[in-house]
Amino acid sequence: MRVNLPAAVFALLLLALWEAGARAAGNPFFPTVEAVAAAIVLNAGAISGQMLETLRRAAIGLAIACTVMIPLGAAIGRMRLLGDIFEPIVNMLRPLPPPAVAPIALLFAGAGDGGKIAMIVFTCSFPILIGSIDGVRANHPMLTNVARSLRLSRLETIALIDLPSALPVIMTGIRLAVAAALLVSVISEMLLTTNGIGVYLLRAQENFRIADGLAGVVAVACVGFLINDLFLRFDRKLLAWHYATTGDGAQQ
Repeated sequence: MRVNLPAAVFALLLLALWEAGARAAGNPFFPTVEAVAAAIVLNAGAISGQMLETLRRAAIGLAIACTVMIPLGAAIGRMRLLGDIFEPIVNMLRPLPPPAVAPIALLFAGAGDGGKIAMIVFTCSFPILIGSIDGVRANHPMLTNVARSLRLSRLETIALIDLPSALPVIMTGIRLAVAAALLVSVISEMLLTTNGIGVYLLRAQENFRIADGLAGVVAVACVGFLINDLFLRFDRKLLAWHYATTGDGAQQ
């Protein structure tokens, strides 16, 4: 595994500055790096258990969004009539922030897993849908001629030609959705409190346990970094044919 030396040095510098500032301030609301590290060790069990709940909801919401939005986006990209119907709706709903959706999710899906997963699906749907639409529309016109020469139906064209060719752009949309799924999963837990790392952070804030809260933040950041790294590795393997022709794989 290649180590990003400049990033590692920068991170160590930030930690050193944080430690120096915390010790100079002597303020209980500005904990030292040592205090945060101790909180991570002491709360490891609680943090890991709550994080699993957060990741479970994020994975379910992301899976639902991919299952629905990839074929829908491919169909919209291929069929102009569907684009005329759905794209104005997408452009109207896309700017809505996740907290604005919380009351609707609470009303129709409840405060349990259903409401939280609904918020995740809503947020993840747009990058996946738009990536699928743009990916299909960016396909070379020659592919349409190939489909016609093979006498493929419209559905066969979407499944056998459009989606495989658009996969690099679709994967970019999914990568954005993966990050959004974790973020919105945490936000939904803070808004619709039951369990999860979002509730852990909220309780730490309410009780002024700053070091414990920062321990949770560090855990979320590390998990997010690990998920992004794993996704990039999966992306490079899945799209090896694409990166071999474009030379972009080494840059990621």
